[in-house]
Amino acid sequence: MGNCFQKPVNNLSSTNNAPNQAVGNNEERNEPMIENCPAMISETVTPNLKKFTFADLKKATGNFRPTTVVGEGDFGMVFRGWVDGETYAPSKVGVGIAIAIKKSIPNRVHGLKEWQAKVNLLDKFNHPNLVKLLGYCWEDKEFLLVYEYMEKGSLENHLFRIGKKVLPWDTRIKIAIEAAQGLVFLHATGMITIYKDIISSDILLDKDFNAKLSGFGQANLRPANDDDSCVPTGIVVSYDFGQANLGPANGYPSTIIETYHYAAPEYITTDPLYVKNNVYSFGVVLLEMITGLPVLDIDRASLQHNLVERARPALTDKTRLQEIIDPRLETNYPSKGATEASKLILHCVEQDPKNRPSMEEVLTSLKYISTIKTKS
Repeated sequence: MGNCFQKPVNNLSSTNNAPNQAVGNNEERNEPMIENCPAMISETVTPNLKKFTFADLKKATGNFRPTTVVGEGDFGMVFRGWVDGETYAPSKVGVGIAIAIKKSIPNRVHGLKEWQAKVNLLDKFNHPNLVKLLGYCWEDKEFLLVYEYMEKGSLENHLFRIGKKVLPWDTRIKIAIEAAQGLVFLHATGMITIYKDIISSDILLDKDFNAKLSGFGQANLRPANDDDSCVPTGIVVSYDFGQANLGPANGYPSTIIETYHYAAPEYITTDPLYVKNNVYSFGVVLLEMITGLPVLDIDRASLQHNLVERARPALTDKTRLQEIIDPRLETNYPSKGATEASKLILHCVEQDPKNRPSMEEVLTSLKYISTIKTKS
């Protein structure tokens, strides 16, 4: 028998091989190949998830046609397919419901470990503001995860991509509230879940612009009774829902918008992971939402590449605040709401994590902001 393991990964502190690279490069990593491991997946099966056959998923995607590709995650391509809304049997395009299918690269132990961990863990995280895992498929050397499909794509696309309809102020605050609700839930689960960073492409939108968190590219999980202040950075599990966005946003290649610009300063300098790192990143996303500007833009003046530093002076000055509000909103936003949002952003991006609010406090503030309707 070749290289395999008998149980799903459940000792999250036992590995330090963080999956943080793009697909491919199998030769460089020297990862062992998977041969036959017949009993390997038996403990992964959960009655809450649909066990899809590979043949059905091929049929649902037209044999994984390139035209059905909707994104690419850390460990494989993401395809859109169509299934019956009740039985999940494969159907024709436009018939039934759309699903997002993440197809991992075959024959990689690292990918298999990730796949097993996801099936076990994602099934436990059921919340209206998290992208839902519907099922899985394991046949031979094929490992796939099936998620609900988010029709409107990512918040990033709607904020920055040319040609997208302008998101109204109320919709932006609604999206922020729902994303915050997802984070509050994750922090309150039996395992504390911490993003390395939260980025606008991680917030996906359904057909009614309801927001759900995805893209847990390198989430860290540990028992909730541990000290909440800091988390060891030796990793854990890639928790990538994977409905990544292809193509440039507003002309900026996705590789240019580096995710570390969302990360809290203490993470960049000392590499600890705190719950409050999430709050900082959320504050950056909220800043993108009210300004309509990406966190990093190399076309801005050199001293203004970073959106947080560029906007900070205006965020502290009510008279200058309107200078940074997304001009596409024109005057269709409440000035008091914008002021309260700026205060919240400044609170979230405090240099000292101890001075940042909790996500519960952030959520409370956002709900208050949503009640402010007058434009004066």
